[in-house]
Amino acid sequence: MNMKDFKPEHFDWRVDGTVAIVNLRRPERKNPMTFGSYAELRDMFRNLVYADDIRAVVFGSNGGNFCSGGDVHDIIGPLLDRDMKGLLEFTRMTGDLVKAMRACPQPIIAAVDGVCAGAGAMIALFSDLRIGTPAAKTAFLFTRVGLAGCDMGACAMLPRVIGQGRAAELLFTGRAMSAEEGERWGFFNKLTAPDQLETEAVTLAKRLADGPTFAHMMTKTMLNQEWSMTLDQAIEAEAQAQAICMQTQDFRRAYEGFVAKQAPKFEGN
Repeated sequence: MNMKDFKPEHFDWRVDGTVAIVNLRRPERKNPMTFGSYAELRDMFRNLVYADDIRAVVFGSNGGNFCSGGDVHDIIGPLLDRDMKGLLEFTRMTGDLVKAMRACPQPIIAAVDGVCAGAGAMIALFSDLRIGTPAAKTAFLFTRVGLAGCDMGACAMLPRVIGQGRAAELLFTGRAMSAEEGERWGFFNKLTAPDQLETEAVTLAKRLADGPTFAHMMTKTMLNQEWSMTLDQAIEAEAQAQAICMQTQDFRRAYEGFVAKQAPKFEGN
């Protein structure tokens, strides 16, 4: 599947080489999520499983903010009129988005500036790497609208990234995590100036895209799967994964480059 010509209806998409850059729309409202953007993002990440032309993804900010979460008028208001079946259809769809992010083989880098709240915070959380700015404010604010903090996998994933106690505080209180806290706690891999945010994210994405992308896929798969394994199971799973990677041409290219004292040119096979 060729994704370079993809033309989404609900968000912006462009491709720089083999790196896709995604930006939510409506910066005047801090880029809220809608029913349409949830579904289209879910489908886009599902389709990336079959996209050989995209090797890394940057989920960027727009107009100084990342995402303000579900649109109050387009989502929260209409949800009040749904029955339980309709509500469950929506909550399962939002969960399907982050499951699709985990399942797509490409590394996903979130470039977070300004407001990163609710569903936006979950998109950042389920990205593989996160770069922020000093102005980034990340809030899992579900309790502030009368909901539980266990939304879209938050109670499973946030403790894995920042620790159980810190996650519990953010999920109970709904308060914003500052950029400095986020970097110190391991949520952000690094902080950078706002005018350098996208450049830093795309540069990192290109570095990954130029690497052994089959091996990156295997790394992402193991990172996601090994939480549910015992240590012995994880060691065996990694032995099998590494044996598979040793059959790739990129493994041979790395060896031949080392012998020739040249940097290998990885091709992802």
